[in-house]
Amino acid sequence: MNPLLLFLIPILPLFGGVINVCFGSRLPHRLVSGLSVAAVSGSFLLATLLWPLGSGEGTRVVLFSWLKSAGFQADVGILFDPLAAVMTLMVTGVATLIHLYAAGYMAEDESPARFFALLNLFVFAMLCIVLADNLLFLFLGWEGVGFCSYGLIGFWYRNSKNASAGRKAFIVTRIGDLFFAIALLWLFSAFGTVMIEQINARVAELDPLLLTGLTLLLLGGACGKSAQLPLMSWLPDAMAGPTPVSALIHAATMVTAGVYLLCRMFPLVSLSPTGMAAIALVGALTALYAASCALAQREIKRVLAYSTMSQIGYMFLAVGVGTVSGAMFHLLTHAFFKALLFMGAGCVIHLAGGENDIYRMGGLKEKSPQVFWLFLVGILCLAGTPLTGGFFSKDAILLTAFAAGDGFYATLWGIGVLTAGLTSFYSFRLLYLVFFGTARQAGQGHAPSPLMLWTLPPLALLGLCTGLLNLPHLFGGHEWLTLWLGQPMAEMLPVGTEIGLLFLMLIFFVGGWVIAHVRYRTFPGDEQAGWRSFLLSGWQADRVYELILLRPYRAICRFCWQGGDKALIDGVMEGLARLCLHWGDYVRRLSNGQVAFYLQGFAWGLLLIVGWFLLASVK
Repeated sequence: MNPLLLFLIPILPLFGGVINVCFGSRLPHRLVSGLSVAAVSGSFLLATLLWPLGSGEGTRVVLFSWLKSAGFQADVGILFDPLAAVMTLMVTGVATLIHLYAAGYMAEDESPARFFALLNLFVFAMLCIVLADNLLFLFLGWEGVGFCSYGLIGFWYRNSKNASAGRKAFIVTRIGDLFFAIALLWLFSAFGTVMIEQINARVAELDPLLLTGLTLLLLGGACGKSAQLPLMSWLPDAMAGPTPVSALIHAATMVTAGVYLLCRMFPLVSLSPTGMAAIALVGALTALYAASCALAQREIKRVLAYSTMSQIGYMFLAVGVGTVSGAMFHLLTHAFFKALLFMGAGCVIHLAGGENDIYRMGGLKEKSPQVFWLFLVGILCLAGTPLTGGFFSKDAILLTAFAAGDGFYATLWGIGVLTAGLTSFYSFRLLYLVFFGTARQAGQGHAPSPLMLWTLPPLALLGLCTGLLNLPHLFGGHEWLTLWLGQPMAEMLPVGTEIGLLFLMLIFFVGGWVIAHVRYRTFPGDEQAGWRSFLLSGWQADRVYELILLRPYRAICRFCWQGGDKALIDGVMEGLARLCLHWGDYVRRLSNGQVAFYLQGFAWGLLLIVGWFLLASVK
């Protein structure tokens, strides 16, 4: 099996994107979407066939040297190890189903070539992040994901709200990218290389304070891409993009990039206790923050957006408590059920006649039982229903946090359990408001296309069964994913303690469901409480940023413009210009066209010259 075939995994989506960019506008709609689907599905088949290359230490292969100067070298190389193999298979598999779904969802759109080109390039950029063997190549994919997200979120740019959402995502994530870029340069300065394996092998050489600084910088970069506190405000607004874009960003690509970066650099970040605590704290607080915001959201995709932010918080918590396998386990299960939920939301919006407000829906269970049952599977996984994939992956993270032992991590465990209860509540709230009760939508709606519907069952099956990948010993499993990734087994809790903790989490799950059932089984009418407005606006995060960042920035810019540019620079330049005009006007008067005036000037000039020579001769 030729390892060079690994390069075809990212190249195929790149090829599909380039073809659609160059020739897509001249091709039939079906050919454009078919080419895009074929490119990504080809990557998925290759990732499946080449899976054995990822076992053990993995396979590293170099295509060519990208940059080479004065001892610095960056290759276009692939590192296909157990971590990359799992991530590649998930990204290409979920992206294939989303591309198929998009072919049906965007069938009537007027710009299919632009859409599918960006979608293919988005997958290519994400695969560069996953497969890169050095940080510079990874950073290329990191920036590519940001650029493509800007184009896809603002795809319907004629609506100014959509265009603003694209710009917001691009700008906010650039802040995180700056932290990552500083960390990259700092690592190169410390080690003289950007090779990931070499850096991870030599991290013990670094000073503890330097390790902490690098870990916090990597955390800042990860927070930008994964929408964690405080760089989280772009994600809910990203729902302005088409639903397939929301599914791809939230399930398989962009928001998981930050988690993957921390897992890839785990040998470095794990040596900094302060950095690990910061990662865990950011994850726990983001999970709680986002879950609280989801309680009051009215738009179906914004509920799912905040749920994504919350679930990514669990993954950060997992990295912070030292379980890479736990983070990857939840990343995989979340990818499947969240893609299912977003794609199901697109079907719901079609059934509701384009309505996004869940308070204007209702009664859709009778309208489309198939969509209801598939959406229910996603809700059960998101809520952490026992024996679903979401239950096992979330449970593994919380048990590891509890096993950490000290008061700090015990507090984070408590936040995680509370967040699980809130997740159960807002998940079933969403289900009841959309599918139960009487129809409240104004439009009649229409059934989603078969291509949209039949991409959902594979995701439902994967969401339910992915828990088997890392089934804990308590349930008769052998934690296959942990063994595949070569990670140490989590600290074993006493069986009685573990069962007690599982029972406690079950209480929170059932409590969330019961409260949602009592409150929303029948439509309660519009809810206008003041606290709902606070949560609906995301804790007024945008207003806070406006007060502490944007207004001071505008004030400084206004001072530089009016005080510096207009008053100082323009004042000096305009003053010099006026002085030149004044002297120019005086000189102009000497040229009046009168011969007698010129002769007089000549005589005076001659007199001055003669006088000068006379004075010189006297001296």
